Parts: sequence; structure tokens; C-alpha cells
Amino acid sequence: MKTFVSYLSDYAQKNNISLSLISVIETIVEACIEISNQVRLGDLSGILGEAGTGNIQGEQQKKLDVLANHILIEQLSNNKKVAGIASEEEDNFVCLNSEQEYLVLFDPLDGSSNIDVNISIGTIFSILRKSGEKLEEKHFLQAGKEQVAAGYVLYGPQSILVLSFGQEVLMFTLNDKQDFIPNTQVVSIPNQTQEFAINMSNQRYWEPPMQQYIHGLLQGKEGERQKDYNMRWVASMVAEVHRILIRGGIFLYPKDSRETTQNGKLRLLYEANPMSFIVQAAGGKASSLASDILDIKPQKLHQRIPVVLGASEEVDFVEQLHMN
Repeated sequence: MKTFVSYLSDYAQKNNISLSLISVIETIVEACIEISNQVRLGDLSGILGEAGTGNIQGEQQKKLDVLANHILIEQLSNNKKVAGIASEEEDNFVCLNSEQEYLVLFDPLDGSSNIDVNISIGTIFSILRKSGEKLEEKHFLQAGKEQVAAGYVLYGPQSILVLSFGQEVLMFTLNDKQDFIPNTQVVSIPNQTQEFAINMSNQRYWEPPMQQYIHGLLQGKEGERQKDYNMRWVASMVAEVHRILIRGGIFLYPKDSRETTQNGKLRLLYEANPMSFIVQAAGGKASSLASDILDIKPQKLHQRIPVVLGASEEVDFVEQLHMN
């Protein structure tokens, strides 16, 4: 059975992937294994509860948010191929080795509201290439299609690593020897689905086309879609997307009329781009309901957008409603 390092080395050779990029991914994965161990221990390691601080988005941080962010920054600081990093939890980007070739962007702990109740959470990451000039914010503001790799680690009953270089989706499971072992399954999202994930408590704030779409799903066989749908909601994008990769579905976090989410809730650089990159590599689709998410040129580090991703036929249907 191949180790993660040996598998990735062989994969890089077969697919002409830079060993420098592989080293950056290995560093991220090492950090995620450390985070996984902290998550597994929970209250035994004293990492549950509020940190008493807030991030630039004005959100209250959990202790594990702060710890995961620190672990990733510390590990990546030791990799000489990383020019700089940007984190959902940091006000600005962090310059490491300015003249180097890779940028790492991440949400250190997605699904923070689930930490204390032992429901799946995860780390999301995105890697961009950078030119040799001095590092500036503009280097991070690349469209999602420019990503050279993206992935996440789901901390659940098993710790699962999902990784893509854009052509396919690779999946690994953390074993008892602290090594990610490749899974044998082929990851492919079916074009059609009967399962959706959305926070129904926000329904009264949605725009009319989204109201219409969800109403149609809830009508089941008696409605315009003529089939019954199941709804799921974990309040963790990592868990929602992982379910779609395994058994299909559609995930929606639309913009709404509240001031804080008029332009969407999810962060383009740290959540939407890497997850859209993975979903599209698995044959799905990702949309902001105005354009393909991966085509959006970011305007700022902490930009938010609406997100609809998953089964392509379902995403197409939602897009069409918003165009009428």
C-alpha cells in the first residue's frame, strides 16, 4: 500500500506536475494531520469554546479557528516554495518568501459552529502560481480557473483528504499511522439529483427566483420538477460538498436581502473558488447565478459571493430561473 508521499510523487511524474507544487501540498497535508489530531481530542486538549476574539469579517472566533490558522501558517512558513499566504482569519496577506512561485489561500476551519457539537468540519485550501516580482495583494486576486491545485480535509468519523489538480478528483483516508492512503473510488458527480442542501431558515430573505426554485423542490412529484427531493443541511460547506462528491446533490448559499449577505455569504478566495475547482473536476458545475464562479476576477481578499454548485442539470435550472 502506497504512502501519501509516494503516491503523490508517482502521480506528479505521470501528470507532469511540478515537484515544488507537490512539496507545498505535502506541507499543507502535514498541517491538516496536526489539526485532525487536535479535533479528535476535542475537550481533552482544551480547544473547545470561544477564543474571545473576532476576525476581519466581524465573526467571533473559536479556539480551534485560531489554533488551526496558527498551525497552517507555522507549517507553511517553513516551506521555501511558498511566497505568501492568505487566510480567512487574517486581515491581510502574509508575505513569506516574496520571490517564490506559489501562494496558498485557506479557510483553516470551515464549519466553526459545529466544533463544540462534534459534527464534521474541515480545512479548505487553494494554491495559485505567482510571478517572480515582489509580493503584493494583486497576486492573490486571480480568477479561480488560475488555481493549480485545490483541496480540503474533512474531519469527521474519518479524516478524508480531497485533492484536485483540475483534471480529476483524488481522495485519501487518514490511517492509524497518520498517513493519508489513496481511496479506490472514482469521484464523479451525476448530472441529475434529488437531494439539495440549503439553510431554509433564511428563506424569507431570498430573491424571488430562489424562492420559486426551492418551492418547486418542496412540491415534489406534484410540482413542476415531478420528483421528490430530500433536503440536507450540516452548516459546514466541507461536509456538504463532500456528500455531493460521494452521492450527488446541489448546494446553495444564495445572496439575500440582509445587509451582511447582500453580496453572498461565502468567501470567493477561501471557499467558493477551491470548492468550485473540485466540483467541476468531478463533472459538476459551480455558479454565482451571474457567471461561472471560476471566471470571477476577485476585487479584494475577503470578497463574498453567492454559491450554487453540484449536479450540472440542477445548477443550470437555477441559473435559468435567475435569467428570466
